[in-house]
Amino acid sequence: MPVPSAEPSAARPERTELAVVGAGPAGLAAAVTAADGGLDVVLLDAADAPGGQYYRAPAPGIGATRPERLHHRWADFAALTARLDRHRAAGRIRHLTGHHVWAVERRGADWALHAVTGPDGRDGSSTLDARRLLVATGSYERQLPFPGWTLPGVVGAAGAQAMLKSGLVLPGRRIVVAGSGPLLQAVAVSLARAGARVPALVEASGYAAYGRAPMVLATNPGRLTEGARHGAALARHRVRLQTHRAVTAVHGTDRVEGVTVSRLDRDWRPLPGTGRRIECDTLAVGHGLVPQLDLAVGLGCATRCAADGSAALELDEELRTTVPGVWAAGETGGIGGVHLALAEGELAARSVIAEARGGRGAARTAALRRARRRMRAFAGLMAAVHRPGPGWTDWTTTDTEVCRCEEVTTGAIRAAVGELGAGDSRTVKLLTRAGMGWCQGRTCGFAVRELAGCAAETGSPDRRPLACPVPLSVLARAARPEDT
Repeated sequence: MPVPSAEPSAARPERTELAVVGAGPAGLAAAVTAADGGLDVVLLDAADAPGGQYYRAPAPGIGATRPERLHHRWADFAALTARLDRHRAAGRIRHLTGHHVWAVERRGADWALHAVTGPDGRDGSSTLDARRLLVATGSYERQLPFPGWTLPGVVGAAGAQAMLKSGLVLPGRRIVVAGSGPLLQAVAVSLARAGARVPALVEASGYAAYGRAPMVLATNPGRLTEGARHGAALARHRVRLQTHRAVTAVHGTDRVEGVTVSRLDRDWRPLPGTGRRIECDTLAVGHGLVPQLDLAVGLGCATRCAADGSAALELDEELRTTVPGVWAAGETGGIGGVHLALAEGELAARSVIAEARGGRGAARTAALRRARRRMRAFAGLMAAVHRPGPGWTDWTTTDTEVCRCEEVTTGAIRAAVGELGAGDSRTVKLLTRAGMGWCQGRTCGFAVRELAGCAAETGSPDRRPLACPVPLSVLARAARPEDT
């Protein structure tokens, strides 16, 4: 199915009733539902096509004829994009691709959204005023450092899947998939189906803990079916599932040649003498996903500590944040998967419609609320089961790089705490430069806090004034708009 085209990035609307930031499953569902309700909608996204990371489509030049084979629930996405096309043709939705919103501020009764356009903001900037705002900015992958994780051939698990979906390429031929979380099963199955040899799927947690919440499982039978389907596919492709284990070292000179897999205790601490080497040319590793909250936190939206230790937005049953006029849906409220994101996107849009136009569709709204409560219960269980244990810090050595951007090691972080008296991650950052690089701590922030022993900061959101890199010229124009 061809991915719908969008308006060129040069389009610059001045005002809209609802701005939706993010065109992944939640944002896409929200935008088309809001337009169904008669609202004027602008959908802004940094990508060139809708779908987000989950429905990442192959680039048009590749000529993929069956992209649906790489996706789950593709029919849902096809239906949403068809609705998007119809609303765009009717002028009810303006879909702005290549727009990365870097800040939002209050402007009278409206919200002013500032975005850079094009790759790295090279094409310029735009500003949009919106009466209401819906944040659906998704998530990013959490990484835990260990010796050798910066070696070429080590990729993120979600990154490996993105390479396959968008470029139809494999990151290697013999790939070990490791980390924690249900995403790993989907990644291993996708890579194996595409022709890679996956000798092992290494899961730091286990799956038996799901059995401690039988009522949650009983009300989410689709999850059990999905797990069984993945298990059967892993067996069919001869992928060996190893639970309560982790990759604790990567071996190789110029690139990955093998990994050491160690058994873990209940706190994720490696058990001495259990390390076993597995030969491979690639490691796809990730320890769950973390909500992308920069814009919402910058607006002052309150957060909560999710069951996996990450920060998530505090939302009511209508998906309102604690800031009036701002809603959120999908992974921003806690990692829960595509089914939950689609339901929350629709529910949040219905809440916006009810405020703007008056109540409608009470039966459908009530059904969505029930479905959301059910799926959120499973999301909480999933987060608790796969939460990183405190013993993972024993995977690192003194010279293990934690912040790759600034080449800050475990030893430097511990010295900042033990010898220089740093008592919080901000002070560690000032003393070591950890988190001052291009990613601004998105990759290393969790690890720095854990290694520094900043338990009081667990679940606290990172606060950044800019949600993405912004050219100085754009900042200068924003500071002195009278000169533009």
